Amino acid sequence: MQSFRTEIENPVVEKDIVELADKINLFRNGKIDEEKFRSLRLARGVYGQRQEGVQMIRIKLPFGRVTSSQLNRICDVSEKYSTGRLHITTRQDIQIHYVSLDRTPELWSELEKDDVTIREACGNTVRNVTASETAGIDPAEPFDVTPYADATFRYMLRNPISQEMGRKFKISFSSSEEDTALSYLHDLGFIAKVRTGENGVEERGFKVLLGGGLGSQPRHGDVVHAFLPTDQLIPFIEGVVRVFDRHGERAKRMKARMKFLINKLGVEEFLALVAEEQTALQHQSYPIDVTEFEASKSLPDPALPEFTVPADENYKRWKLTNVLPQKQPGYFAVGVKIHLGDFYTKEARQLAKLVKDFANDELRFTLRQNFLIRDVKEELLPFFYQELKKLGLSDYGYNSIGDITACPGTDTCNLGIASSTGAADVMGKVILDEYPEFLLDKHLTIKISGCMNACGQHNMASIGFQGMSMKAGKSVLPALQVLLGGATFGDGKGRFSDKVIKIPSKRGPQALRILLDDYKSQGEKAENYASYYERKGQMYFYELLKPLAGTDNITESDFIDWGNEEPYVKAIGVGECAGVVIDLVSTLLLEAREKLADSEDSLKAEKWADGIYQSYTSMVNAAKAILTAEGVNTNSYASIVSEFENQFIASGKINLGKPFAELVYQIKQNPPTEAFAAAYYQTAEKVFEAISEFRSKEVHA
Repeated sequence: MQSFRTEIENPVVEKDIVELADKINLFRNGKIDEEKFRSLRLARGVYGQRQEGVQMIRIKLPFGRVTSSQLNRICDVSEKYSTGRLHITTRQDIQIHYVSLDRTPELWSELEKDDVTIREACGNTVRNVTASETAGIDPAEPFDVTPYADATFRYMLRNPISQEMGRKFKISFSSSEEDTALSYLHDLGFIAKVRTGENGVEERGFKVLLGGGLGSQPRHGDVVHAFLPTDQLIPFIEGVVRVFDRHGERAKRMKARMKFLINKLGVEEFLALVAEEQTALQHQSYPIDVTEFEASKSLPDPALPEFTVPADENYKRWKLTNVLPQKQPGYFAVGVKIHLGDFYTKEARQLAKLVKDFANDELRFTLRQNFLIRDVKEELLPFFYQELKKLGLSDYGYNSIGDITACPGTDTCNLGIASSTGAADVMGKVILDEYPEFLLDKHLTIKISGCMNACGQHNMASIGFQGMSMKAGKSVLPALQVLLGGATFGDGKGRFSDKVIKIPSKRGPQALRILLDDYKSQGEKAENYASYYERKGQMYFYELLKPLAGTDNITESDFIDWGNEEPYVKAIGVGECAGVVIDLVSTLLLEAREKLADSEDSLKAEKWADGIYQSYTSMVNAAKAILTAEGVNTNSYASIVSEFENQFIASGKINLGKPFAELVYQIKQNPPTEAFAAAYYQTAEKVFEAISEFRSKEVHA
């Protein structure tokens, strides 16, 4: 591993990569618990696949932005360590598959040469910060949210407060009231707003939504700020994450997302807990200076190459559906439709050259698994169509019903129940061949997930499908649950789709035909699908699709899922979606000791807030270790503190001089000064020594 250690200039990044390499070595030699190792690798973007012995690597690209040099670097890595295929996710990341675990540190070090990370792309962390792909060019935006999304990403990356939460945490930034970043289904969603201050000066801020989410029990986020000034953005995010980290569920994985905590506490009590954290925050105000970012903006003015203006019908349709006007006069964005989010390094390298030479040297990957080329001069649009056509990327219907979103499903995911990509393939062809008129309808969406976790966002689509299984006698066959009526209305308002009926997977295309034929014949002029569904009602559609649900006329082909040749076998592996792990006592004590060491390093670097939180985590982990040894179950950091108090302090088994809660919760009552950081570290050290001594006596008694 020595070769890559010396090539990383950033010592923080180098430490990360070396630590991953060391932990892989410990794991290979049986010196680290498998479940704890899983937690560590997930937080480094290394995700297990359905296939044994290989990993999926998720590459974290904040707000989906990638430069030509970064895209070329990703191509290098994919060709060297993977298969040359790149998969765009619904969180604007890139995934590559079939990577050897032992080569992941080397892969990571290669990416970092162009400032690309995999850190916290998976795991119980703050995931990729997403944003409208049109941020900065949107004619309707009050300002460009890009630097604010970037500041959030940078502030939360490696932040001690979000390294070991109960579950993942998702943040989005929408550029305008259209809410294209889907604020209402995020843990924290921000929509750009402006207001005029008392001095008549325009002030930037955000409408804030809290506690949204998809999954098996979707929840619409609550509006908690109509206008949050930009200097309060980071302090508010930090306060929310701290509360989630302390009070969030850690034992029951299916109840561990923040939406369940808010349902339990209520929005008012949750915000009161956020307010209690304010004293402990490193920044009471965090102004984000966008001056340099704004000054760096420029528009390309390349020389015109030779080309012929296309005269074919496809070009006219492409201009209609794939070309977006920008707020910059004379410039347009080009939407490129990527089938199921999959493309290859050969095309990607040529795209990198195209955007460097004739656009603004960047792509933005989108929430619908496509990408957007920005800042294209109007007179170059025919040329871009010509070049994209050479690459097989000139399909029209960008962000339309034919642009189906689907997760990998049973192709590679451990949790996949039925094939989502196979079903999407067939349904996409149905749209293109039989219903091309709907390709102009931007409000009609189809989304497919291979299981209930909604990585394909099926439960916010006009027409959604969720992979399931169903019984026909004693046999099991692949199935799709049909969901209808989901929509994004804008400005933080949305509607989740209703579960209507479950049908065999092979009848999915026929269900789609029935639904579209019905809409064509029964929908009123200018009535969008969400309104039509609302008017007709859930039972109308249940009766409409009911003939497809019966199993009396099942055929042999119904037992073979889309994209497969072998009969269906329901095989669900262990979920890799940052599930809560079963911790061993020794592993927890080791982690507590490591957190103390991290705290000491932070204090030496004068990072007082980081050191304080690492000391806090050390005390909680040590307490959890000894509670685990006693067979006491806990479901949150807050419950660990109270249970330790009851089991060990009140009973006199361990004497810390003061109540444990009083020692631990000093973190909420003191600002992050040098003096408090040093004193709190000493407290954590004494707590660790006392618990370790008690454990040693118990083991050797």
